[in-house]
Amino acid sequence: INAEYGDVSCCVSLSQEKLAFVDWINFRLEKDEQLKTLRMLPIAEDGEALFKALHNGILMNKLVNDSVNDTVDERALNMPDANGKLSIFKIQENQTLALNSCLAIGCYVISIGAQDLIDAKPHLCLGLLWQIIRIGLMAKITLKDCPGLRALLDEYESLEQLLSMSPEEILCRWVNYQLNKVGCKRTVKNFTSDIKDSEVYAHLLCAVCPEDKGPIGLEPLNIQDLTKRAELVLKNAEAIEARSFVRARDIVSGNQKLNLAFVANLFNMYPAMDDAGEFEIIEETREEKIYVDDLLDEFECALAQESREDLAMRNWMNSLGATPRVKYIYEDLKDGLAILQLFDKIKPGCVDWQKRVNTPPFKALGGKMKQIENCNYAIELGKELSFVLVGIDGNNLHDGDKLTLALVWQMMRFYTLQLITHDGKVLKDNEIIAWCNEKITGAGKDSNFSNFKDASLANSRAIVDLIEAIRPGHINYDLLTAASNDEEKFLNAKYAITMARKIGARIFALPEDIADVNPKMMMTVFACIMSVGFAKDQMK
Repeated sequence: INAEYGDVSCCVSLSQEKLAFVDWINFRLEKDEQLKTLRMLPIAEDGEALFKALHNGILMNKLVNDSVNDTVDERALNMPDANGKLSIFKIQENQTLALNSCLAIGCYVISIGAQDLIDAKPHLCLGLLWQIIRIGLMAKITLKDCPGLRALLDEYESLEQLLSMSPEEILCRWVNYQLNKVGCKRTVKNFTSDIKDSEVYAHLLCAVCPEDKGPIGLEPLNIQDLTKRAELVLKNAEAIEARSFVRARDIVSGNQKLNLAFVANLFNMYPAMDDAGEFEIIEETREEKIYVDDLLDEFECALAQESREDLAMRNWMNSLGATPRVKYIYEDLKDGLAILQLFDKIKPGCVDWQKRVNTPPFKALGGKMKQIENCNYAIELGKELSFVLVGIDGNNLHDGDKLTLALVWQMMRFYTLQLITHDGKVLKDNEIIAWCNEKITGAGKDSNFSNFKDASLANSRAIVDLIEAIRPGHINYDLLTAASNDEEKFLNAKYAITMARKIGARIFALPEDIADVNPKMMMTVFACIMSVGFAKDQMK
């Protein structure tokens, strides 16, 4: 929220967003039995009801799970006792878990602490809520989830161009595609001024309305009063159960954030896109057609096989404030700018933005070279930090080569190890393992491990035992399974990660990384937990 909280326009915006978020939370979490039992839902629209509901941290964690499933093991949440009481210490733990879980799904959390959420500072709470909701809304606006998005490309555009578009740009194209289907000549370039008269929404609802719920007519356009017209359009949206986020005044005022959310939700419910197989590309020869089909298959394969490492690193980059947000790790790093931003985060001041960095817009003639110069500079910075980058240059990054991941991983590792620097010395893997084993043994546990590839780590015992050693009494061992199959390993891993975040560890690994013993991500898990132990020792 880019305004001072005391400003009148900001207060109006906060009020509109609060109402929209209350409606969404009530809708998305209405079937949650725990929240019903605690009488936390439905949240009233008036007064401070939303911020009171956020006070104990339970609701925020539930909303994170709604946006990205299985992020939080809800068994680990601190719940009120029979009298409805929850100590401030338990509340602090819940809020710490919420913040670290927000980071894990790619929220940019800066200048926000657990106490800010406990105190329910409106601008901070609403800002974080929007990030959580936005991540959930935009998650499915991808070629992987909706292959029919190819139809949004012009005749001479490539899939690379579609991959490079932001969700907002894709949604604008989607709206225009739907408008064209029903013969509407309007086009949309934004979700502010272009939608204020409701004409676009009236035609859009007609275009996407499924047969079993329609038809929807254009009668609202006969009304001259824009507010009344918007209300009638929203009644049409309600008829197909897609009325969310916006009220009539939000449409008329052109509230960008809420209108974007309305359109994104409509897309998720009714994409109304032709099947991918029906998308035609005009080809001059049979050879060219075969080439294009192979290219499409290649992209489908790459999108479908985004590794868990890719996902974890993408969320890590976004949590540090990469601008614009990284959607596809190989496509979005091609101009070098996001990588340079990250270098400036992990080692502040190392990037010479004035003399060494080329910024957009990149011209058609010479623009590629400017981007490669950025990528070469990124490789140069990596070498200055002693990264192993043999055989990698700027062209690899610009071409979206798999070697890109090698650089990003070393950046993530560098960032993680900075958390446990001891007397100015960066610890090595064997030193991390020795420290963890010493803590585990000291707590009377026998889950020691030899390296980050140790098969015994798959049951998550070493992780929970280390957490228990650092924070005695935190682990409920009754919740752990025998880890005799993949499902039980997953449950243990999800609980271990959640408990680690609950004590303050910023972990980006996924439960599958632990269950499958991914050595890279295992290192980050133990190092982040170790950083919490270091902080505790320093406090002593």
